[in-house]
Amino acid sequence: MIKWGRFLLFLVVVALLGTLVATTTTQVAGKITLGLDLQGGFEILYEVEPLEAGHKVDIDLLKSTAHMIERRINIGGVVEPVIDTELPNRIRVKIASQSADQDKLRELIGKPAVLTFRDEAGKTILRGSDLAPNGAAVGYDDLKRPLVTVKFSDAKKLEDVTRANLHKRMAIYLDENLQTNPTIQSVITGGSAQITGDYTRESAQELADLLNSGAMPAKLIEKQVTSVGASLGALALQKTIYAGYIGAALIFLFMLFVYRMPGMIANITLAGFTYFCLVVLDWMDATLTLPGIAGFILSIGIAVDANIITYERIQEEIRSGKTILSAFRAGERRSLITILDAHITTLIATGVLFYFGTSSIQGFAVVLAMTIVVSIITNVFGSRFLLWLVIRSNMFKKPFWFGVKESEIGEL
Repeated sequence: MIKWGRFLLFLVVVALLGTLVATTTTQVAGKITLGLDLQGGFEILYEVEPLEAGHKVDIDLLKSTAHMIERRINIGGVVEPVIDTELPNRIRVKIASQSADQDKLRELIGKPAVLTFRDEAGKTILRGSDLAPNGAAVGYDDLKRPLVTVKFSDAKKLEDVTRANLHKRMAIYLDENLQTNPTIQSVITGGSAQITGDYTRESAQELADLLNSGAMPAKLIEKQVTSVGASLGALALQKTIYAGYIGAALIFLFMLFVYRMPGMIANITLAGFTYFCLVVLDWMDATLTLPGIAGFILSIGIAVDANIITYERIQEEIRSGKTILSAFRAGERRSLITILDAHITTLIATGVLFYFGTSSIQGFAVVLAMTIVVSIITNVFGSRFLLWLVIRSNMFKKPFWFGVKESEIGEL
């Protein structure tokens, strides 16, 4: 007896998925940020050295310097640069833009930071070198409002400056850019001061980072500059998409020819898998690069494997003489552990790649890990749910629909 309710539910699920994919894929894909290798631009590798003898390059100095670089790049009119710190002493800057002036940005980035404290006449009264190392930090007042605490190496010098400029403003400049302009409200003794204002936790941390970057200025030694032309990036992307279309078409035909009804469901869930991966990439605000696309294509192969392992098990159960429903239950149960083992080991590999790899390898690992999680949801559980609806509708009871000839069945 045919159960039309379950078959109708199957059609509704497929129709909703198809409508979602057909109407929003272009919009979602268009919002994904393309990386340097796809959009074109340039990449600069810097080696960081402290300007003052006795200072060491540590992770705090790298982060402060990276933050300073980002600020300078933004001053140059470039948005969303990618700046990666690489231990022990390197910073990699990626500018994915063909319109950016490479020479101007390189000059802007490589210039040492100059932090100055100026009185109302514009005269420099303190310098960044007067700050204690990592002397700026985020604090809170009695009402739990964020503020910035600063500590100076020479307490007497700070006391003299604040006494001479009491109730006047003291502007803080990084190079020639005004960062803040607080009023000196009292003579400060002891070397520690507070900068209050209408700060959020994030803006206070940003100012503290800037002050620290000025307090420990680093010298940037340009080690390598790599330019990627827009034509190369566009050509690579075009060839990748073209290869993706051909590969997807061959996979769809193979699954239909070998597994028939389950193969059709696998194709549906693969389309859903691709769509949801794009959605997650958009949500993550991730930058898509060629290594990321390689990870994505590899995950499609893993997703197809997950379906093939299940369907092969089901075919074996059908050939042994079980009914379609019994074969489905036994096949999905026996294949689940194998599939999860494969996915989990791949996830472990992505963790290792992310921990030990450089930026491009990390991008590959992040995309691959994300797609594996989506694959488990869509191509393991989603695919089985749809196949369960079809089988329970009792509309496809013959082995032919599952790619099995009746002559192959041992017990009829």
